[in-house]
Amino acid sequence: MYLFSARDIVKKFSNHLALDKVTLNVPEGSVYGLLGPNGAGKTTLLRIINMITAPDTGNLYYSGRPLTQKDIFEIGYLPEERGLYKKMKVGEQSLYLARLKGMSKNDAMQRLKYWFEKFEIQAWWDKKVEELSKGMQQKVQFVTTVIHNPRLLIFDEPFSGFDPINTRLIKREILDLKKKGATIIFSTHDMGSVEELCDHITLINKSKTILEGDIHEIRHSYKSDIYELGFKMDPMGVMNELNGNFEIVGKNVSGTVHYLKIRVNPGFTGNDLLRKILPEIEITSFHEVIPRMNEIFIKVIEAQDKKQS
Repeated sequence: MYLFSARDIVKKFSNHLALDKVTLNVPEGSVYGLLGPNGAGKTTLLRIINMITAPDTGNLYYSGRPLTQKDIFEIGYLPEERGLYKKMKVGEQSLYLARLKGMSKNDAMQRLKYWFEKFEIQAWWDKKVEELSKGMQQKVQFVTTVIHNPRLLIFDEPFSGFDPINTRLIKREILDLKKKGATIIFSTHDMGSVEELCDHITLINKSKTILEGDIHEIRHSYKSDIYELGFKMDPMGVMNELNGNFEIVGKNVSGTVHYLKIRVNPGFTGNDLLRKILPEIEITSFHEVIPRMNEIFIKVIEAQDKKQS
């Protein structure tokens, strides 16, 4: 079941087409990656989902019915452009934002106490926002985004301003929110985080959807029958005797281990490769090379750009 769907969304600003019939289907209980280069239309789509702006044409659905203004209370949105009031105290502002999301003062205070203790930021309560670093402000805004336990969470570049330790903390919290039943739309340029967190992705470029689906299926669909093998000794003497069914496409040495990347030509398998090598030399590791999302991202974007040039 899809918790949220956007179908054939079109949005123009003056002479600029920001979104061109973009469709998004977000399964309930998933982390959904919204990807694309700068200017692709991602933030415009997120603002439309939050009803900050409206599409020119197209439809938005929430729990199988048209999205309404009332549904916004079930959405938590962390925008890329942060919006805390610099002169307000952290605790006062956090309480204010929680009340705007329909929480009673008592419930809001209890939830804020829970999150401030969890993030070990109780000492920030009476500080003004302007006294905090960018990363500290980001942590406070994360809390105010999730405070009302929304069913749908939207994070636009949530790791901006964070050091590696706090990035890991927020990643852990995102996965924990998913485990507790939240559905998450997640926009980032960090392809490593996409692989780590996302179940499904949509890639937008130049206002159009150019790739979508289950992230594991996408990665496997772009594999090219390349295997990486590790050896205790230099294998090139043996490898030079390989027939034309296998092709060495990369090699390196790490410590005492020699690594080769070998492409298996059509009609042959990784097992055929092993049968050819094992009688001749000891193998310490063997795995199929599945392309990273960063490689796929670049390949698909460049293919579209080349097609349109």
